[in-house]
Amino acid sequence: MSKDQSYVLKAWEVTVRKTQQAKKRANSVFGTVPVAPHTDNDTTNDENDDDTSTNGSNIEEFYHAERVLPNGDYYTGQWSDNFPHGNGKYLWTDGCMYIGEWYNGKTMGSGKFGWPSGATYEGEFKSGYMDGVGTYTGPSGDAYKGQWVMNLKHGHGVKSFANGDAYDGEWRRGLQEGQGKYQWSDGNHYIGEWKNGTICGKGSFVWTNGNRYDGFWDEGFPRGNGTFKWDDGSFYVGNWSKDPEEMNGTYYPSGNEGNLDWDPKDLFNNLSEYKICSGERVPTLPSQKKLSVWNSSKRIEKPRRMSVDGRVSVGVDRAFEKMNMWGTEICDGGAEMRKELDAELMRLEAEGIQSLKSSPVPMKLPKAGRKQGETISKGHRNYDLMLNLQLGIRHSVGRQAPVASLDLKPSAFDPKDKIWRRFPREGTKYTPPHQSTEFKWKDYCPLVFRSLRKLFKVDPADYMLSICGNDALRELSSPGKSGSFFYLTNDDRYMIKTMKKSETKVLLRMLAAYYNHVRAFENSLVIRFFGLHCVKLNGPTQKKVRFVIMGNLFCSKYSVHRRFDLKGSSLGRTTDKPESEIDSNTILKDLDLNFIFRLQKAWYQEFIRQIDKDCEFLEQERIMDYSLLVGIHFREASVAGELIPSGARTPIGESEEESGPRLSRAEVDQLLSDPSRWASIRLGTNMPARAERTMRKSDCELQLVGEPTGEFYEVVMIFGIIDILQDYDISKKLEHAYKSIQYDPSSISAVDPRQYSRRFRDFIFKVFTDDN
Repeated sequence: MSKDQSYVLKAWEVTVRKTQQAKKRANSVFGTVPVAPHTDNDTTNDENDDDTSTNGSNIEEFYHAERVLPNGDYYTGQWSDNFPHGNGKYLWTDGCMYIGEWYNGKTMGSGKFGWPSGATYEGEFKSGYMDGVGTYTGPSGDAYKGQWVMNLKHGHGVKSFANGDAYDGEWRRGLQEGQGKYQWSDGNHYIGEWKNGTICGKGSFVWTNGNRYDGFWDEGFPRGNGTFKWDDGSFYVGNWSKDPEEMNGTYYPSGNEGNLDWDPKDLFNNLSEYKICSGERVPTLPSQKKLSVWNSSKRIEKPRRMSVDGRVSVGVDRAFEKMNMWGTEICDGGAEMRKELDAELMRLEAEGIQSLKSSPVPMKLPKAGRKQGETISKGHRNYDLMLNLQLGIRHSVGRQAPVASLDLKPSAFDPKDKIWRRFPREGTKYTPPHQSTEFKWKDYCPLVFRSLRKLFKVDPADYMLSICGNDALRELSSPGKSGSFFYLTNDDRYMIKTMKKSETKVLLRMLAAYYNHVRAFENSLVIRFFGLHCVKLNGPTQKKVRFVIMGNLFCSKYSVHRRFDLKGSSLGRTTDKPESEIDSNTILKDLDLNFIFRLQKAWYQEFIRQIDKDCEFLEQERIMDYSLLVGIHFREASVAGELIPSGARTPIGESEEESGPRLSRAEVDQLLSDPSRWASIRLGTNMPARAERTMRKSDCELQLVGEPTGEFYEVVMIFGIIDILQDYDISKKLEHAYKSIQYDPSSISAVDPRQYSRRFRDFIFKVFTDDN
């Protein structure tokens, strides 16, 4: 296909979009002409009214249809443009039935869905999903009334179980989370905080006999500070845990001695009888039901057009296939449409529309980069330093006892809480002999970082094996902008960064706030720290090397094809590499970004909520110059290496072959219906999304976010907030003052933390949006 032909094809697609917009404008101005209902038997009148139908082709027609579909399904209701549109009833052969509102072939609006088992859902639908406010009644007696998002209970809702239990409170992704009250069939109830479907946080358990427990919970049992009260006024205050060694407290009688023989373990034995009912699962989801109209046996299957870049055409052929869904032929109407398109193309050329010729060229997968870093082997300038680091970490992690509790005393965060240990070559009572040079090893706040590793579910043995195993570390080829060096473990799970003294002070200063933040928000996007250490080399210089151990954001089963470092500023925010040298390891910046990322609704809501929380935390700690590091894995590419767009959303029921590669409805439903699988993804890690390509205006070089093109790609995303150790010190204030004289103050990175946080969020919320 020549360039001129591709321009014509683009022009055709633009014209179709313009024509559809013109129809909407016409309907909004003149209104919709009412059309008398007719059935399939009205063929005579249709044949005699060719002129009328042609002249009225710009008016969207609604009429009543009654169809028995090829596979035995049945539909009756309003119809428009070969789709159920308006109010209608669809009956599947397996006994499922939907009665309600439709929009272009999708259940959209208010409706009722029934299953052959007797289960029903009545409420709001969106794009085939139970989405909005609705009531589900199960066949065994379970019932839920409340808010839904994409087939999952999400928001406030009330659920009554068949066994007599009931829950009234907040839900997230199909599980109880937030504030809620659960009442068992015997009248006992819990009211308080929930997490992932279990009692977790602060709450109260009240018995019908007047006894109650008020305090903290974890996984359905008391954990931490709490008070048990009897109905006679006596109470027990203390620290609660399943581990008897961690239990301690004091009993306060009310005047009588009736409860002196009471054992706190009795409370755990009693609570073990109170289970949270999981309830019944929703049968086949409404969004999984295919409509036979999209797979009619009369449909004319046409060979799919392949463009010169190897991509499958989703434009011209598919538009005309849609007109033949019921086996009708395009005759006069099709010829008339082609005449209108030709006229529209001529008009576009006459107006000198140049945007068609500047349309984006097909995207290719970036060339694969080599495995990052140079292996530190014997003879390397930092070989001894690597051995010292591995010896120190093996000593620190190996000698530590398990963390008893995540509740730490303020003294644990004291910067003076550090341990020095000398490592002579011959070894000591506490250190092994080694082949490296003699050095001293310092552990900063060891109890805090031990607790962080437990909080982040890091196994000590795996941690040591990754960093201190037989495989050597890899040093990245060049230091970062700050002058720090980076090292990667061989399995890519951990990154080690050398630290300036000022950065170490910042981390120690904010360590208590950081610990409380990541403990309170398990989905926090801020970088994870696992250890802070210092190696002091012997010799005349007594050189100190401080370093922090972090999680490697891009350690994933998915290969990362594109990497972006996003701050929301424009000055100097482009890569300095020529196009020929950019590969999958290249870190691109704000002005290199050519996508808008669209997340599923529930994930997007959690994303904006977590970004707000993380930015508030960093602002309070006077931190600036941080960035969102984003990695993209493209799901589909041709053999030649071109990325395959997914196109716009396709009607429910189209197969992947028909609609182009995308995250299929079945995959989405399987993901959403299985909370454990949903939870395994985690915010910012291996998240399915759609990336819409953007283009910047040629006359606006510093446009941060380009214009959407309507070209979508199915991607898997990885992202997190990095570089959180730069406070707004005197050097940054001077940098801001100096650059503000030369450049627009809003374009530079060094700004006040409050302004930085606001600008960062404004930019990120433009780049990430709801895939609605």
